[in-house]
Amino acid sequence: MDKSNARHPAKRTPHSAAEVPVGALLAADSPRTVPVDEGHAQALASSGRTLPPLLVHRPTMRIIDGTHRLRAAVLRGCDTVAVAYFDGSAEDAFVLSVEENISHGLPLTQAERTAAALRILRSHPDWSDRGIAQRTGLAAKTVGALRRREATDHDPPGRIGRDGRVRPADPARGREAAARLLAGRPTASLRQIAREAGIAPSTVRDVRRRIGEGEDPVPAGQRRSGSSPSPPPPRPADRGRSRGQPLPALVTGLCKDPLLRLSEAGRLLLRMLDLQVSGLRQRERIVAAVPPYRAESAAAAAAQCARDWQELSEELGRRASAEARA
Repeated sequence: MDKSNARHPAKRTPHSAAEVPVGALLAADSPRTVPVDEGHAQALASSGRTLPPLLVHRPTMRIIDGTHRLRAAVLRGCDTVAVAYFDGSAEDAFVLSVEENISHGLPLTQAERTAAALRILRSHPDWSDRGIAQRTGLAAKTVGALRRREATDHDPPGRIGRDGRVRPADPARGREAAARLLAGRPTASLRQIAREAGIAPSTVRDVRRRIGEGEDPVPAGQRRSGSSPSPPPPRPADRGRSRGQPLPALVTGLCKDPLLRLSEAGRLLLRMLDLQVSGLRQRERIVAAVPPYRAESAAAAAAQCARDWQELSEELGRRASAEARA
């Protein structure tokens, strides 16, 4: 569907009012469980007033709104009725039927509005909870609960809001993506990061601010169910305190950093360090397990690893010094 019509997807075709034979119209694809309330139709027929045109889906000639008006016209003995046409899809015609039926006439029951919301969730999964709630007369929280109940593996990554803008379905995921991108490309513009993460530039700015202040990039209220807050990364002023700490404490602190956990290279470093800690705790067992004829080769490999770790340490030290100067 055209995003420009996301707020009002179903629009009547202009200048389409016409007189149509009663027999040319098909029954409505209505959200109502009881299509016609005879008492209401009788009241309309006996009112004596001119009734508004029926709203009809032109491709199928199915009534979108006005079933009771059609019944009233039949009771009055009319052969034709005035209609206004809608030319959209059948799915949008149903949405329009729901909107019309919650705005006037006999109100839809809670069960009918809930069933309508479920149907719209299936036909328009990219619409926001608030947008569907507005169209069905339900609370946005109720629609959200229905969406979670009907969740599938093919939910769209973004949702169209009432203003027509597309927003990520999972704000936490968008923020995490922005944090990863900021970690890998700290000089990229906010708009570049926002475009790739699928979030607004203002949200990227907030993610960058939170990281700079040592906070989790995802606010507590947006964390996914079951996830725990990530302890903040160390602030620049705290970096010098890391020196002299035992290796297990240093590795534990690094494992809590959200940016390291969000990047593949960061997770690799954490696994390497964790393995190092585990190995050092079993040093005597490792030495005893090496056969005498392999001891020299194992010693050479360990020495080479130590040199590689030293080079990595020096590179990281140079980066820390450069950032401190900046």
